[in-house]
Amino acid sequence: MSTYMPKANEISRKWYVIDAAGKPLGRVAAKAAHLLRGKHKPTFAPHADCGDHVIVVNAEKAILTGNKLEQKYYRWHTGWIGGLKEVKYAHLMKTNPEKAMTLAIKGMIPDTVIGRKSLRRLRVYRGPEHKNQAQKPEDWTL
Repeated sequence: MSTYMPKANEISRKWYVIDAAGKPLGRVAAKAAHLLRGKHKPTFAPHADCGDHVIVVNAEKAILTGNKLEQKYYRWHTGWIGGLKEVKYAHLMKTNPEKAMTLAIKGMIPDTVIGRKSLRRLRVYRGPEHKNQAQKPEDWTL
């Protein structure tokens, strides 16, 4: 018996919608990363990009458990001397919840060419409406 190797022209991509309202940010991000990589498919191979498109709606209604809203920071460095910047997640979730969700999902995707390609299939929206009705996305329940 030989191992199945998916070819690029054999891969079919579906569209899924995940509603983040009232759900923990990390759990929604983990499920979105799982779908983006294609790990839910029986034809998954780690060397092939076989993931699906994911739409996350209601990113502003995702919750952070415990004291993460006040204690957790998003930090980045500008590259300049003394250029360490930081933002509390309370401020980030209020001003830009799409970025908070995208960063959480990005941290769960491998930092490779396949990972960067799979992140292009991610769409995150603040509210319940999205612009991808033409693709006929299916609802994914957690």
